[in-house]
This record gives sequence, structure tokens and C-alpha cells, in this order.
Amino acid sequence: MAAYLSRLHHISLHVSNVEKIANDLVSKFKFNLFATRLTDRSRQLAFRKGAAVFIVNERPNLSDARVKEELEGISNKISSSPHLVNIGKYNQDDSAKYLYDVNPHYSVDTVSNVCFEVQDVERSFKTLRHMGCNFLVPPTTVRDDRGLVTYSVVKSIVGNVCHTLIDRTKYEGSFLPGFDVIEKDFSLEEEDTSCPITHFDHITYACPRKTTHQVMRWYEKLFGFQRFFIDRNEDMDEGFVVNQDGIGLRLTAMEYWKCSEAGITLPSVDKKEPDCKFVIAESLPEQGRNQVDTFLEKHRAPGIQHVGLYTENIVSTAHVMAEAGVQFFSPPLAYYTEVGRQQEIEEAGHDPQMLAQHGILLDTDLHQDPASQTTPSEKKRYLLQVFTKPIFEEDTFFLELIERRGATGFGEGNIRALWRSVQAHMENQRVAAGSTKTVQTAQY
Repeated sequence: MAAYLSRLHHISLHVSNVEKIANDLVSKFKFNLFATRLTDRSRQLAFRKGAAVFIVNERPNLSDARVKEELEGISNKISSSPHLVNIGKYNQDDSAKYLYDVNPHYSVDTVSNVCFEVQDVERSFKTLRHMGCNFLVPPTTVRDDRGLVTYSVVKSIVGNVCHTLIDRTKYEGSFLPGFDVIEKDFSLEEEDTSCPITHFDHITYACPRKTTHQVMRWYEKLFGFQRFFIDRNEDMDEGFVVNQDGIGLRLTAMEYWKCSEAGITLPSVDKKEPDCKFVIAESLPEQGRNQVDTFLEKHRAPGIQHVGLYTENIVSTAHVMAEAGVQFFSPPLAYYTEVGRQQEIEEAGHDPQMLAQHGILLDTDLHQDPASQTTPSEKKRYLLQVFTKPIFEEDTFFLELIERRGATGFGEGNIRALWRSVQAHMENQRVAAGSTKTVQTAQY
């Protein structure tokens, strides 16, 4: 019997420089800082956009005086934003009590924890431990004057990824014990309507070749995930495969909201959308260096390659973010002039030049049943998507913006364009790195 998941609560980032990521999330990606936990041993900042919550963690190996000095600097910089107020107070407490995670001691910045709310932490712990799960933190209860929260942390089968299982049904606070919640509490109605991100759409893992089935079995058995078919003609064993034109990629997806017997619920943001899908990406052999293998090399292990942010208006969101300094991958210009592409974009009610300005791709849903289209004028289901360039120093983790208009897939028709744009970026990075080394050598 699988664990009783309820919903995705937050995703944790572990970084070496919390100030940079915090500033980027606020100034570029328009997230709101809404809760902080600052101690003598760690810094944790919680950011929210709609129902999407990131916790950014930093554990500086510095003296207490230096930590306090840096915390004051972050507070002054972030509080100067018109969307934010004071970062919170500096607390000295037992870090282990309120961590809700583990310190990965990882060599590069990483996204390493996906936290789920569950109905019963103790029950999930007993069930999963009996099934052979490795728990990094046993059931632990923490409390403050608003109530209590119980959580545990289980190691996943994917690299350094772990899952915090948390029960906050007995907690009346707006976030979690140990965090200072900023006084101004942003509601969905008060958020910037020009950047309408509402929730996490999907999480994509980059995994070594021939490990997809093992990962799928683990999540199916222990968490009640079910297979989600990206393409109606997708092979049950092979997944969705693109193996042509220099592209060697296998994608396999899974979701958990359909498992009603396991206590799964839909998100409060949009009852028509599943809470969050998980996608497993692996490269195929004999296609040369590619972004999946690059992630595995730079990240030193399998892990979370990107997170999809659902937006109700991708054109407005991408424009606002680009104006703020976010860099997006741009597909080859020929993408927008392909036979039928311009007509497809216009039939969906969009301007090809507007989409091209920010590299936004449109894809008609491959799940659509042609028999359901009763009139030629009826619009097809489609989605729009665009990828940001990596947000960490290493070419590892990035974000995706996605807007769905009835489509449930992941832009299968866009994979080639996205692949080529990322490959071009990787090549430019290699050329730039080579030029830098040449200059440095010449200086000696």
C-alpha cells in the first residue's frame, strides 16, 4: 500500500549564495518573499507565487558575527523592493528542530527536496520503512503558539532528491513553525496580474540511461504514482522516444492525482488541473553530447533538471520576466516559419511575432481526439511553453513557463526546437570557456 500523499507543499533549493538566488526570484521571477528562518547555523527563505512555494536554503560556514552581518545586508536589499517588507528577525535556536529537510553537503547548487503534505506521517513512515525506504529524518514534531506540525524525510531513488512528508492539519499558522512570516500576507488576488503564475505544473528528473523503469517502479510502489502517457501512441515500455535528427531523448511521465484511493486531492488553485506531474528524461546512446548528459556531469548525479511553472498568460509573464532580466532559450527562427506553424499559431489566437520575441513555442495537444472536433472552427487544445537559461552557476537547473489551453502533454511537437536551442547554448558556453582559458594561458 502506497503512502498517503495529499498535495505538493514546497520545493527546496540548497545553494551556496542565498542572496543571489533570493534577489533573482524576487526581482526577475516576481516571487514574493513571505517567510524567513534565520539562525546561527542556517538561512532559509520562503518565496511564493500563487501556490508555488520555493524554500531557498543556505548553510554558511561562517562565524556568528559574519552571519549576522550578511543577514542584515540581505534584509536591507530585499526590503527595498516595493513588493516586500522586512525579512524577519535573527533567531538562535536548534537548527535541527525546524529544518524540514536535510543538509545535503552537496558540491554544487541543487534542487534536492520535494515536500508533500500527507494525512498521517507516522502511518506513512511505518508503511514506507516496511517497504524498504531509507529515512533521513524519522517522524519529528515541532510546534509554536499556532499549533504543531509533524514531518519526516525519505530518500528517493533519484540521486540526491529526497521527499519531506509533512502533516500540518493541526497547525493554524500560515506556513510552518520556526519561520517568521512577513506581516503583509499576499493573497492570489493581490499578486501582480501581469505575471500570473499559479502553481507548479511539473518536475523533470534527469536520469542515467536505462534507469527510467527503476525510477517508475519506485514511485508507483511507494507513493502510488501512475503512468501518464505523453503521446497516445507511446510505447508502454519505451516511453516517448525522439531518436532522429541528432536528438536522442526518452521521456516518461507519471502523476499521482488520479490515485483517489491513496487520499490524493486536486490543488485548490485550479480543480481541473492535476497537482503536479513528474517527468523522467534520459538520453539515448550514439547521439553525441546533449543536455541530459551535461546535467548529469555538472550536477555530479541524477536530479531535478527543471520545474515547470504554470502561468495563465505566458506572453505577459515572459515579457515581464524578460524586462526584469530573465534570459530565455530561443528556438531557431525557422521554427515560426515552418509549414503550417504560422497558421497553427494564428488559429490559436496568437501573434507569431509576439511569441518569437520571447522564444515561446506552441504545440497542439497530441492527446486530442479528432472525432471530438465537430466543427472546423472549433479551436484545438494546445499549450505554450518557454525555458529559461540555467539559474545556477553550473549548467544544471532551469525553469519552464507553461500555459495550457486544454492540452495535457509537454509540448511533444516542440522537443526538436527546444533541444536545438539548448544545444546551441551549450556550444556557445564551451566556446566561451575555451576563449577564457586561452586568454588566461596567454597572460602567464
